[in-house]
Amino acid sequence: MRVIAGKYRSRPLRSLPGLDTRPTADRLRETLFNVLTAANPNALEGTVWLDLFAGTGAVGIEALSRGAGRVYFVESSAAAAELVRQNLQKLGVESGFQILRQEAVRALHELEKQAVVADLVFLDPPYRLSAAYAATLGALSKSGLLNPNSLVIAEHEKRFDPGEEFGALRRYRKLEQGDSALGFYRAK
Repeated sequence: MRVIAGKYRSRPLRSLPGLDTRPTADRLRETLFNVLTAANPNALEGTVWLDLFAGTGAVGIEALSRGAGRVYFVESSAAAAELVRQNLQKLGVESGFQILRQEAVRALHELEKQAVVADLVFLDPPYRLSAAYAATLGALSKSGLLNPNSLVIAEHEKRFDPGEEFGALRRYRKLEQGDSALGFYRAK
């Protein structure tokens, strides 16, 4: 696993053994960021990200590598949160991030209290936690964390549909690659 592009391009990232921390595959991450930047390498400059169920932190680190202004890594597992910290440290990233070792919905409430407004939210719960999609997308839709242009992306198994609509959030695109899929949501 490596950083695809930007400041930390080609630098390796560590992962944890087992299936609970299933990092977004390099190829799928590359596709995601190609969609987000649409051939504009500066498209993510200064953006604020929430990397929910961060795991290794690969998606948030990729965002930082490509110019994101701030990334909030949310991870409930102590081992995975420590891995995110180690990956950031190994790359020499000293600022522009915060690691919250909390369950995702609780972290959303905490971030809302801090008046955080995210431009992009990425969520990728362990696939076995299918109910986490509805809980997290539902909480996001009711929160003040999104602005009218915010984009929410949910990675999930291709054979699982997390849902098309959650409150004000509506899926407008689904991209499939291998056994995984990305659902793109915006406020109606």
